[in-house]
Amino acid sequence: MFSYSRNIRYLSTNLFLKKPVFPKKPKSEGDGKHFVDYRRVLCKSGNGGNGMISFFKGYRVPFGGPDGGDGGNGGHIIFKADKSTRDLSHLQSVIKAGNGEYGMGKNCHGKSAPHRTIKVPLNTIVSKPAVEGINEKECIIELINDGEVFLAARGGAGGHGNRFYVSNEVRKPIKAEVGGKGEEIAYDLEMGTMAFGGFVGFPNVGKSTLLRAISRAKPKVASYPFTTLKPHIGIVEYDDFVQIPIADIPGLIEGAHLDFGLGSSFLQHIKRCKCLIYVIDVSLGDYESQFDILKNELDMYKKGLSDRPTIIVLSKIDLVKELSIGNIQNKFNDTKVF
Repeated sequence: MFSYSRNIRYLSTNLFLKKPVFPKKPKSEGDGKHFVDYRRVLCKSGNGGNGMISFFKGYRVPFGGPDGGDGGNGGHIIFKADKSTRDLSHLQSVIKAGNGEYGMGKNCHGKSAPHRTIKVPLNTIVSKPAVEGINEKECIIELINDGEVFLAARGGAGGHGNRFYVSNEVRKPIKAEVGGKGEEIAYDLEMGTMAFGGFVGFPNVGKSTLLRAISRAKPKVASYPFTTLKPHIGIVEYDDFVQIPIADIPGLIEGAHLDFGLGSSFLQHIKRCKCLIYVIDVSLGDYESQFDILKNELDMYKKGLSDRPTIIVLSKIDLVKELSIGNIQNKFNDTKVF
């Protein structure tokens, strides 16, 4: 006799749920990667390979002539301006290039190491670090155009093999050259332009909240001061596909130009913005005093820094019952107030 069994399968209804063909891209979650506009790097180019001491040996040629090949060249380190690179966060503190291979017998030269090309943003300033008591910071070059390159460290040349030293006097030289040492140089890399506009204001006035509202950036927001310690970049997109980068700069306090509250490190980010966007907390009152203190800190850090195109944004207006934008606009003369 034969027996039959039935296999009953239960299908989940989740398999038949409709899903959009092109799902909407959600906002990024969590604290994004910090924007880096300054980096000190140590460039170590590759060493050249040593030359080879070798003599040819073949059938019925037990004592042939010298046939030692030259060593390969070490790799260079090259900085290249690239329009698609946004910041310097991808750079390591130590950048190394490969060494050249040793020379070989039968007149075979060693393989040269490939050059290492480091992409940097446009308008990157390359300078030598200052040494206290010896020299000041020296600007070497500014990489402005896309594809512009700078040779940061030259690799060592490969050493000659013993075949190179053959002469009428010395027919079988037993010496070879050691490969050259690669250069080891430190550089300071700074972005000449970090963003089109930068938020300038006291701590906890709503700069990060404003950046989250106008862009897809997700800087940390909290109710205590100095929540932002590193700049964040948000991209403001328009309907005509124009994109404008806006920087959220950490808050300044009075005396920032004297490095109070890490002011010097924060002010150096502001000088790399083309337009200044002052964020004024209206709940504190005395709008003109806030504006004057911030402008004074910028000018004390770098003369004429506050002369750049300026916009004033009033924050926390929901905490004030009566607020007249027209009266505030009259206090700031020609500066546009939002």
